[in-house]
Order: sequence, then C-alpha cells, then structure tokens
Amino acid sequence: MHAVIASPQEQKYVVVRPGARAGMQIPSTHYRELADAVGAALSVPPWLVEAAQRAWGLNLASERSDRAVLVRPVTALAYSRATWEINLGCNFNCEHCYLELRPFDGLSLTQKLDMLAMLRDAGVLWLQITGGEPLIDPHFSDAYRHAYGMGMLIEILTNGSRLHQHVELLAEMPPHKVTISLYGATADTFESLTRTRGAFKNTIRGLDAAREAGLPIEITIIITKHSAHEVDQMRALAEQYTSTYDEFSNISPTYTGGPDPLAAQAPGYLDKSAVFTGCPAGHTFFHVDPHGRATMCKIGREHPINLMTEGLDGLTRLPEIADAQMLRTGGCSGCALSATCRVCRPLAKAYQAAKAPLNTYCQHGN
Repeated sequence: MHAVIASPQEQKYVVVRPGARAGMQIPSTHYRELADAVGAALSVPPWLVEAAQRAWGLNLASERSDRAVLVRPVTALAYSRATWEINLGCNFNCEHCYLELRPFDGLSLTQKLDMLAMLRDAGVLWLQITGGEPLIDPHFSDAYRHAYGMGMLIEILTNGSRLHQHVELLAEMPPHKVTISLYGATADTFESLTRTRGAFKNTIRGLDAAREAGLPIEITIIITKHSAHEVDQMRALAEQYTSTYDEFSNISPTYTGGPDPLAAQAPGYLDKSAVFTGCPAGHTFFHVDPHGRATMCKIGREHPINLMTEGLDGLTRLPEIADAQMLRTGGCSGCALSATCRVCRPLAKAYQAAKAPLNTYCQHGN
C-alpha cells in the first residue's frame, strides 16, 4: 500500500501522506518525474526521499516508486474536495440535527464503489464521509478501503459510538482525521440532546479506542441549551483526547427549512463573529447524498445532479447551479448590509423558510 500520494490540487501539485497533517507543494516538473518513476518502477527520487524524511520521518531511500508512491492523474474536472453522506440513517436521535428525515437507504455496495471512482475521476483528493452516522453503514469498511486505495485523504465525521468496531481498519489505513462530536461532559447531558440511552458511554468507548490506536482525532464540542452549563468540563474532556477541538453553537434549521432544531440553541451562545466572504461550493468542491446526487453543498441542494445516471458530465453544470443559489433573492434582495452578512444565501433561505427570528442569522435582527 502507498506511503505517500502525489496529486494535482486545483492549479497546484502536492505530495501528502495518509494520516499526517503535513504535506508539501511540488512543481509540475517534480510531479511528472514522480509519474515517470512510478511507471518505470524506479527508485524514489532523492528530492522526495529527503523531503519525506524531513516532513514525516519516513525513510523511502530503499523503496521503489511504484510501491511507495501513488500518483493521481490530472483530470478534466478540477474538483479537489467532496463530502459524501454514505447514509442518512443514525443510531442517535439528536434534537439539533439539520436532517429532517433520516431514512436508512441509499446505493448498493457496487454503486457506492462506482460513485467513489467517479469522485476520483473528478479530481477529489480530500473526501469527508458523513451521514447520518457513517460507521453504522454496512458498506462503510468496503467503501473506505476503496476510497483509500484510490489515494483519497479521508475525514470521517462521526458520533464515535461505533468507532471501536473500526479502529483496526483505520490503524491499517489511516484517515486524514476522525472528527467526533461531543454533546456533553456527563451521560445525563449528552443523552438529553441525543435522546439515546448509552450514547455517552459508547462515544467515550470510541474515543478511548481511537486514542489507543493512535488515530488522528479532532473533537467538535456542540454547545446547546442542554450542555451550555458544562462547556468548561467539555473542553477538559476533549483535551484528554486531542489538542485540536472546535466549538459549535450556531444551531441551524433543517436544510429543508424545518424549525425544530432551533429549539436546541443555547441562549447567549450565538456566535456572530465570522463574516461570510464567499464560498467555492460547486466550483472546487461538492456534496453527494446517499443516492449519488451531487449538489453544491449539504445545504444548497437545489437541482441535484444524479451521478449514477448522468456520470461525470453532469458535474459540468454544477458551477452554474451553485452560482444561481448564491444570488441574494427573496428576503435578501437589495440588502444594504450584504457585505457584512454572516450566512450564505442557501443557509439564509433555510432560516427564512423556518421563520427563524432575525437575530439568529441576520444583522437586521440586532
């Protein structure tokens, strides 16, 4: 199995290592040299031997290029990232979930593998596998192995409750990172939001197994009305497993405009600091749902492109579809404060459909 991956990355070329954060940008001449060396089963070029030792402590001096390096080809489509809902089914029933319905259905295994090959051929290097809960999908392991073998850097977005069942695979084929949601610091708090008995115990079991296996863990602390009183304890708990954690407190409606998740918002924890400055959704990355339908992102799901029937040709329409969804229409038409708006247009549309109070997403509510 490959130790490093050489890949086009939009207008650049990079060399990356599965499971490692550090990477390197290389000139096109080095990329072509690597491709030639792999094709001829030559030794790893000296410049990569030195760079790999410096970046990762990896010794490639005695390795053949075709065994150590996976060279991904230049593709006609310059997408570099994608998110994939492998399934919407979930073993938690979280109050704040942005998915209104969570049916357990989707593509067959053969279709999943075909769809992943399309993502590779679209240029996708960075793949986030999400759900629902991805680790309860019966095809997760096979799909993960397939994506890894094609040279994708994989992030798994999970509640962690089934992580202990997959650590052997993930230690063998390291993900770029495993991002685990933390909903509380105690079982009572955690399960008041997830509405699932045993959720806290199983997530901690997953975190323990991931730490023991040396997996690259990130934690997202979810702050809601249920957990706001435990924020300091949640931070301390996260720090037992990783130095890298984020905090999320802006609860949104469902992507179809359902208002129910907004009830989980913690008073006083609405973060208004980030100004929306644009997004390359639909241009350099895209989202795929469990049925193989591609959209600009998980929120902007209008006019989906069915990859299973249209193939990669359908993605050529995605930039235009994305641009149309970013236009400030409806209640945002002609807004004089748009230059300092904090939400994108698809998300604002979901808030408007949910009849959310203006102060939860719009400057006009202040």
